Amino acid sequence: MPQAANDDDAVDVSVVIPAHNCRDYLDRCLTSVLVQRVKKEIVVVDDGSTDGSAGLLDLYAAYHKDSVRVIHIESCGGAGRPRNVGLDHATGRYVFFCDADDYLGPEALERMVAMADRNDSDIVLGKIVGHGRRAPVSMFQRSADRVDLGDSTVYNSLSCFKLFRRELLDRHRIRFGEGMLVGEDILFTVHAYCHAQVISVVADHDCYHLVARPDGSSIMQQPGSRDPLAWLAMIREPIRLMARHIQAGPLRDHLLRRHFRLDAFAQLGAVFLESDDIRRKDIAREVAALCEEWYTPGVHELLNSIDRQRAGALDDIDRLVRLARIESATVRRKLTGLRWDGDRLVVTGAARLDGIGRDDGVAVVLRSRYDPATELVIPAERKGGEFSAGIDAGALGPGIWDLRVAVEIEGVVRFGRLGADRDSGITRPPPRLLGNVAVLPYFTRDNDNLSIDVGGHVVAVPGTVRLIRTRWTLGHRLLVDGEVTVAGSAPGTAAIKRLVWRERRTGRERTEPVVALPGGGFAARPAMGRLAPGTWDAYLELDLGGPPARFRIEADAETVVAPRRWRAAALFRSVRPYATRGTGRLSTAVRRLTLGTIIRRIMH
Repeated sequence: MPQAANDDDAVDVSVVIPAHNCRDYLDRCLTSVLVQRVKKEIVVVDDGSTDGSAGLLDLYAAYHKDSVRVIHIESCGGAGRPRNVGLDHATGRYVFFCDADDYLGPEALERMVAMADRNDSDIVLGKIVGHGRRAPVSMFQRSADRVDLGDSTVYNSLSCFKLFRRELLDRHRIRFGEGMLVGEDILFTVHAYCHAQVISVVADHDCYHLVARPDGSSIMQQPGSRDPLAWLAMIREPIRLMARHIQAGPLRDHLLRRHFRLDAFAQLGAVFLESDDIRRKDIAREVAALCEEWYTPGVHELLNSIDRQRAGALDDIDRLVRLARIESATVRRKLTGLRWDGDRLVVTGAARLDGIGRDDGVAVVLRSRYDPATELVIPAERKGGEFSAGIDAGALGPGIWDLRVAVEIEGVVRFGRLGADRDSGITRPPPRLLGNVAVLPYFTRDNDNLSIDVGGHVVAVPGTVRLIRTRWTLGHRLLVDGEVTVAGSAPGTAAIKRLVWRERRTGRERTEPVVALPGGGFAARPAMGRLAPGTWDAYLELDLGGPPARFRIEADAETVVAPRRWRAAALFRSVRPYATRGTGRLSTAVRRLTLGTIIRRIMH
């Protein structure tokens, strides 16, 4: 097997591309790899193409002799063997697998290699974007130098479109399954995850573009590629491989949850409804066999309500059909009312499952956007066809809370985001100041759904700071008295933090302490002689339960003291507080003048 040279010419990444009858996509794919700014080699394995791909690949190899290598093999009916052949010829420190009908985003390899080098990563997941195909989402919420296999969702993504350390693959002889129509990459990626010491995620850049062929000719677009019985038979080997490396316990249960949720119980959904009675029994029998071998109390606790119900109904086909219909039914919901009642935000609406005439209860669920595991469930009262729930907004922690309606039937809970479908007269309720925390209900910009911003993370907090008076005192200090209101209320003294001067051109800042007074008043004594020359705008900074909230200080000519000038060594310093023209806000112009400059100004 070729080995990478141990010098500055060593290859960073070997990009392995299996190619079978994909001539129309090769230019885009290969160009996207050639423009990557890393030391790379492109190993393309032509899997017996008959559409002219082989000739085009040979042209690329001829024009890019230092980068592109083409290996021709007889067609083998799957991507496993071509990828293994390409891997055996790879010399890079890392290997990235790319399908010929997909393509890389600009800087994708550069960013992933930088992440791997910085953290000594064995696997780097780069954000995947789907074009006509579903792309994984849960593991790409944020970039991470290191994620734990048992405390993250990276194992949900078992495709091979990742950056792998080649030494890891060779040391553990991690290879793709051969002779498999689908699932060969699942076997490979499961094995790699089991041995990876460091797993990283690049989520802030579109690294890999997953493309559906318009003619539906790719393997994963074939009708039989997700045959439920074939899939259930295929998934046994990856599960067994994982279990040989991961001992029984919480980590194995976490990984098994993925296999039951996405591989086993997924076959009891829409595809189950589309099957005839005999096939339904076969599917249920195969799922039951997996459960008998691998379903543990730990896995049960990690699953959602519908999959728990399925696990207990594998011998009841009618029950499984009802569960599949409940899962496939659309959650019809409408927001009919939204108002404050004291410190409670009252939400009213209607919710039901389409085509199902009854339910066992409705609740409003608030999920923390920054910590999805944190939820607040508020049982709703039913009256006629509507529900009503009162949210104690003061009990919500800082962050963004997304509102969903939950409809329960036969032990299964279905969810739907709330707000986009609403009565025409419903508007956003005004913000509230609860204690010293700003609570701001709003409708999201992307889907127009209802959320609550606690602390002003994405919604601007409304507030007014008004200058009452200013005067000079000893030490060239400017006495400032003012008052502040937030969302129409006076904040407590603990919320008022400091006075901030910000230089308009450079963005440089200087902070000064303030004395907070009851009723929203404040006083400050900034040392104006410490401000460098420039134009400085005044802000009052408050802590309202989220990021620091800043408000410009409103002023008029009557409340702003006259300029002051004094001598400092051979220079004169001029400090001119003023109310800005038009907007009427407190600013200060600071100048340093020589005696000659002053005389010239007087003479002019």
